[in-house]
Amino acid sequence: MTVTERAVDTSRETAPATGARVLRDGLRWGGGVALLLVSVAVAVTIGPARISVPDVWATVASHLGPGEARLSPIRDGIIWNLRMPRTLLAAVCGAGLAVCGTVMQSLLRNPLADPFVLGVSSGASTGAVVVVVLGVGGGAVSISTGAFVGALCSFALVLLLSHTLGGSTDRVVLAGVAAMQLFSALTSFVVMTAADAEQTRGVLFWLLGSLSGVGWTDVWMCSAVLAVTLLICLGHARTLDAFAFGQDAAAALGVHVGRTRIVLLCTTALLTAALVSSAGAIGFVGLVLPHAARALTGSGHRRLLPVTALAGAVFLVWVDTLARTVLDPQEVPVGVFTALIGVPAFVLVLYRTRRST
Repeated sequence: MTVTERAVDTSRETAPATGARVLRDGLRWGGGVALLLVSVAVAVTIGPARISVPDVWATVASHLGPGEARLSPIRDGIIWNLRMPRTLLAAVCGAGLAVCGTVMQSLLRNPLADPFVLGVSSGASTGAVVVVVLGVGGGAVSISTGAFVGALCSFALVLLLSHTLGGSTDRVVLAGVAAMQLFSALTSFVVMTAADAEQTRGVLFWLLGSLSGVGWTDVWMCSAVLAVTLLICLGHARTLDAFAFGQDAAAALGVHVGRTRIVLLCTTALLTAALVSSAGAIGFVGLVLPHAARALTGSGHRRLLPVTALAGAVFLVWVDTLARTVLDPQEVPVGVFTALIGVPAFVLVLYRTRRST
């Protein structure tokens, strides 16, 4: 069977499913959603203040539904204003980074690609440091805004470089590595030359990934960008299946390779920029979770993308819970724990990739 024939056969997997497959997928996704809801509810209860799962549901009902508040204002504030937005943003970030990793690995045909391979994280870090350390904007520009602008500048540089070099997948990766090194150097230069000790500590903590101090505005903004991105990626599910066999096979199936790659890379880069601007640089989620999800669902993106999003959400909810409680009252950046978990998984991916070559 030729590459094109295999691509056609894979694209048929996205055809209307049988009743048994629909039921099986429904049970899988329903179980994933239930696991995510339970994880969020339980994670919110973990902390110095003693809170139960019924307290969490009652607080949510009182704020979103007809329920009446039965907790004290302090306990209600701990749940609704502190722990709930942080836990939900962890779920959104985990889902978004995992989806971005899945799409990038398919587009670039690189099992080691993740949302930061395009230098978006380094650009966001530079933007945040410029605002905090150099005071650009005179206090009118937030750290999230600076990070978002920096991420977009970095991605624009990657697109320019890759287009100049020919626009192939390996050129995109090389341009991303170059941009990542450039903006990392700029960040280090600004911190070393202009930051005091307190600023340096705060910036470094944020650069390692931190969900402390987030609010509902961050949750709604990142959730909206995630929803749009997921819809766009699901709309290109068959195209992503074709890309798995190379751009020649995708072109043979009628895919406009250049335009599709730009649309999906820009979409995932914007989502990554939004997530980094709110939560800092959280690594390895987009690298590890897509491989775990593929082991459960296979390579068909219509099933893979939702499962990857749910897996990433549940994963980061519990990693963030560990980060904020393991050394209580001191908090550990969540990126530290994702790296500790992700590095062994990264080595495993390298080993499997070497064996398959």
